Amino acid sequence: MSSEKREAAELEAGRLLFTQQCTFLLGAPNMAALPPPNLPEVAFAGRSNVGKSSLINALTHRKSLARTSNTPGRTQEMNFFDLGERLCLVDLPGYGYARVSRSQVKRWTNLVMEYLQGRSPLQRVCLLIDARRGVMDSDEDVMKTLDEAAVSYQIIVTKWDKVKQGNRETVRSEIQRKAAPHVAAHPQQIWTSSITGEGLPELRAALHALAREAS
Repeated sequence: MSSEKREAAELEAGRLLFTQQCTFLLGAPNMAALPPPNLPEVAFAGRSNVGKSSLINALTHRKSLARTSNTPGRTQEMNFFDLGERLCLVDLPGYGYARVSRSQVKRWTNLVMEYLQGRSPLQRVCLLIDARRGVMDSDEDVMKTLDEAAVSYQIIVTKWDKVKQGNRETVRSEIQRKAAPHVAAHPQQIWTSSITGEGLPELRAALHALAREAS
């Protein structure tokens, strides 16, 4: 099979996976409340207001599967979604800036780190980076932690539609430069927009490959 046909087949497989029913399982406020590890999991992590919930909604063709808000820190639990009994999508609380107390931010951050480092069915972390802000200090801290824990992650750039065409190559090069030294990072980034749909077929294909490999 040629590389073009192989790529087309992977994109189609990803598209078909994300036409399956996606249902909310539960919101876990702590590790004791996690669902049974029956499905491979992909977690979506990132700074508060980076667009995790919007991306999950766009991937699954739903408007309100995952709750979205303009208020940073709205997601306060680890939210689990069952995609066609093939894959579990996990919307994690945002780290970094949030309009809540410092103690609450610390609790969420510790919970996310405990999950990322100790969850056996976790196949990959999609680490979301806002295209307009690039890799920030809090992102670097998380990347170093994941490197040390040998947790595989892939940078998914969000809000790519907000970057002007003339600035895209500069933004792309800078994010790639900062990602390069991190040993647990997937070598390829995916550049997405929940508004225009850019990059979503490629991300669906990547997630399908993880579900297939775990089966």
